[in-house]
Amino acid sequence: MARRSFLRHLAALPLVAVASARAAENPKKQLRIMMKSAWGSDDPTKAAFAFLHGHALAEAGHELEIFLLGEAVTLMRSSVAAAVVPVGWPPLSEILAKVVARKIPVYACGACCRARGVTEQDLGTVSAKFGSPAIFVAMVEWADRIIAE
Repeated sequence: MARRSFLRHLAALPLVAVASARAAENPKKQLRIMMKSAWGSDDPTKAAFAFLHGHALAEAGHELEIFLLGEAVTLMRSSVAAAVVPVGWPPLSEILAKVVARKIPVYACGACCRARGVTEQDLGTVSAKFGSPAIFVAMVEWADRIIAE
């Protein structure tokens, strides 16, 4: 038994060496990532993912922008953000504070905001801006990766 285990580890050594060499050759690339979400307060955990994952990606050194549409724009109201508590995670208001501190750009679809009564004042509390189809297209063209939450 011990002999098989030893031989299995011995056989894996060339693979480990190749993986290490590749990691040394290819330093981590900084990505430009667009996060898109339409999840609102009806599913608090899914609603928080764009911000949770966006913050984690920014911490890892990637450049990030978030675009909200549909029900997700209501998360820009401070009263809604305070009431949204994802399962297993801190309240959305705490997560948004981290996103704001990192200066991650957040855009909320202007038409979706108007339809749901989300105002410029609501957006200002989290340093967000109204988005438009042109801004959405520009973000898609800018991004190396698009993540739809």
